[in-house]
Amino acid sequence: MANFEDRKLPPPPPLTHENLKNALRAPMSRPGLGTRGKKVSILTNHFKVDVNKLDGYFYHYSVALFYEDDRPVDGKGMGRKILDQVSATYKSQLGGKGFAYDGEKSLFTMGSLPGQKLEFTVILDNVTSGRNDGNLSPKREEPRNEDRKRLKRQYQSKIFKVQINFAAKIPVQAIANALKGREAEHSQEALRVLDIILRQHAAKQGCLLVRQSYFHDDPKNFTDVGGGVIGCRGFHSSFRTTQSGVSLNIDVSTTMIVRPGPVIDFLLENQNVKDPSKIDWSKAKRSLKNLMVKTITSNQQYKISGLSDNLCKDQLFSLKQKGREETIEITVYDYFVRHREIKLQYSAHLPCINVGKPKRPTYIPIELCNLVSLQRYTKALNSFQRASLVEKSRQKPQERMDVLSHALKISNYDAEPMLRSCGVSIVKSFTAVEGRILMAPKLKIGNGEELFTRNGRWNFNNKRVITGCKLEHWAVVNFSVRHDVKNLVNELMKVGRMKGVVIEPPFTIIEEDQQFRRAPAVVRVDKMFKMLESKLPGKPVFLLCLLPERKNSDVYGPWKKKCLSDCGIITQCLSPNRVNDQYLTNLLLKINAKLGGLNSVLAGEGLPQAPIPIVSGVPTMIMGMDVSHGAPGQSDIPSIAAVVSSRQWPSVSRYRSSVRSQSCKVELIDSLFKLDSNGADVGIMREALIDFFSTSGRKPEQIIIFRDGVSESQFSQVLNVEFNQIVEACEFLDSTWFPKFILIIAQKNHHTKFFQNNSPDNVAPGTVIDNQVCHPRNYDFYMCAHAGMIGTTRPTHYHVLLDDIGVSPDDLQELVHSLSYVYQRSTTAISVVAPICYAHLAAAQLGQWMKFEQNSETSSSQGGGSGASALAVSAMPLLNESVRNSMFFC
Repeated sequence: MANFEDRKLPPPPPLTHENLKNALRAPMSRPGLGTRGKKVSILTNHFKVDVNKLDGYFYHYSVALFYEDDRPVDGKGMGRKILDQVSATYKSQLGGKGFAYDGEKSLFTMGSLPGQKLEFTVILDNVTSGRNDGNLSPKREEPRNEDRKRLKRQYQSKIFKVQINFAAKIPVQAIANALKGREAEHSQEALRVLDIILRQHAAKQGCLLVRQSYFHDDPKNFTDVGGGVIGCRGFHSSFRTTQSGVSLNIDVSTTMIVRPGPVIDFLLENQNVKDPSKIDWSKAKRSLKNLMVKTITSNQQYKISGLSDNLCKDQLFSLKQKGREETIEITVYDYFVRHREIKLQYSAHLPCINVGKPKRPTYIPIELCNLVSLQRYTKALNSFQRASLVEKSRQKPQERMDVLSHALKISNYDAEPMLRSCGVSIVKSFTAVEGRILMAPKLKIGNGEELFTRNGRWNFNNKRVITGCKLEHWAVVNFSVRHDVKNLVNELMKVGRMKGVVIEPPFTIIEEDQQFRRAPAVVRVDKMFKMLESKLPGKPVFLLCLLPERKNSDVYGPWKKKCLSDCGIITQCLSPNRVNDQYLTNLLLKINAKLGGLNSVLAGEGLPQAPIPIVSGVPTMIMGMDVSHGAPGQSDIPSIAAVVSSRQWPSVSRYRSSVRSQSCKVELIDSLFKLDSNGADVGIMREALIDFFSTSGRKPEQIIIFRDGVSESQFSQVLNVEFNQIVEACEFLDSTWFPKFILIIAQKNHHTKFFQNNSPDNVAPGTVIDNQVCHPRNYDFYMCAHAGMIGTTRPTHYHVLLDDIGVSPDDLQELVHSLSYVYQRSTTAISVVAPICYAHLAAAQLGQWMKFEQNSETSSSQGGGSGASALAVSAMPLLNESVRNSMFFC
């Protein structure tokens, strides 16, 4: 034994930061499956796929479309019509083969076409491209002769040239490999072909296509959310490779569409006015641009290019006289009323709809135009619309299962020729998988009590917080809210005493001067601070701020910036509509956390006899990262990157945040490691590492990173761009220090759902699934940490991209589950780990600063604005040093 112990193993290869940075990383493979927890049978919305023809090839062809004069075709939705005409006209030249066309530049067949390069010419009548990917009314009537003359350029027959060139072939055998749970070289390409077949199948049924989601024009699927906007319920359908083979993932999906019907009705509702004379027509022009309308007189469809400069009764155009060369100037109103003998009730004093070209306008009175159905509304919803959508689209688990079964039935995939030709069949029943219910962690609260959770929930009735702050030197400000503020303060102080938070009486309560009530938000905030300065002996530690609106208050952004950036004062905003003990308790939990207190912690934090997996034995920093983007269509508001990091190890309940602005719509964080002009690192990672060292007394030996908001296509960039910045920041701080990392992506935006077998309830909190429907090779798992009280639980999909530490799946899943219980704002387990929620809150809150500084009206037109790279990024105002290390975001 002594000789064996004396023997030395060869030294490992030297670990250098250069090796860490230069190695091209790929997501790690699954090390194994978890075993802890109570096993339970779960159903999922994945439907097993069988393939019985495995010896052929998918042939991929590139498609190029041109007008007769060789200009490329760029009209959205035109491709499907042209290729449908090719299929109908040249069936024999195509060898009688059907094809799957993606609507753009790719076409796929089962087996080869007669030649590697094919060219066709087709003629289409009454050509119109639509925003709903070619889904125009098949019952279109011919326009009147007068309309044909006025709209001759748009409605004459057109000739198109089509070039189809061989690009590649994909073995169907690749699907067979996927069926065995193995990803081969062409597996994803083959599944992409199957997804394109589904899209084409939906397009032929007249659906609106939004990526892999399909929406039928059925009013039963419509939900009015206000503002002329309708939530249209459809379903998502895509093929996925899993451990158990290939499955078809079907889920309920919702997109926003413009309310079909009279244009004037949409505008009145969209702008929340009752009379057409109150309509803001510049705003209306942006809202209507590129939408499709159908005229009452001809049932013909046109695309809106704008509005007339003048009212209908004043807008002139040149009308050619019958049988003469001369033209006469006539108003649009007179033309329709006198020449067309169409009665117009209210159009005379309104602008006309322009459906022509910029230099060749064509005007139609607004009351003759109806918006066609299934046109996407791409502007951001306001808070009331979002709340209405959530309220009206909730589905209990059993209802959702019924809807999905019906969706699969009406899709009728068995009748799809392309699927039949490659032998694909889909099992009609939900897939059963094995889940495990993890035991909920114990929580510790005040007076040394252990708190036992029930169904992922707990409360503070007759309980005290574990670390209560002492609130003194504070004040209350009221921005014109009608409320008994003194009583609110007294009740808050009373609740504080019961929960172990000492709240001294506020120094003062300041009511807003009514003369400034309708002033701009920044002015109101400045005036309030001047009143504060005149009444307070010094800077307060905390300000309680009453706002009149619960959501979207224009004062919120300026107030938060003034407090957190300019003055360094912690603040809590509220809109006291219904105040009761529970409301005040929730408010108190936020205030306590912001001011440095803790409400509850994991029972194992700092206790060697009940350690937290991975974290307790080794100095470990936990990070959450998220990027918040502006609303759809906003190209002038920077994206906000937020990173939170744990402090005071071995605690996993205390965090601080660093926030930066970056280029609009850019998801990758670019300021983790950043050198200034003097060569000093001013990046986010340095801040986090120095804070951890100063509060924990040691450098972290392990760093666990949770990253939100990243799609699978960006995993490689996160591993090889973002993560490299983290490694560089560590090297720059200390070139002899090599912490170990775990990097985990958390996704909520996916379509996998889980259901209890033989029960109408949601799956139990703590349910984890890492088998059968997970990735065939990569390391991932689904977790439902929270109790789904409303609707159907949406699990979080965790992808472990990197693990230098070598943690067991059981320990990692237990840590993730535990971190869903340390969210200081809540008395429930949350659906995703707390660090990610904190990062999201920090990004959203500081994003409000940018919103009020760069507030701009968004356009609902398709195509958005100019590229983000051309715009200078506004620097994010820095957090004041007094609040920088607080949990101000709670």
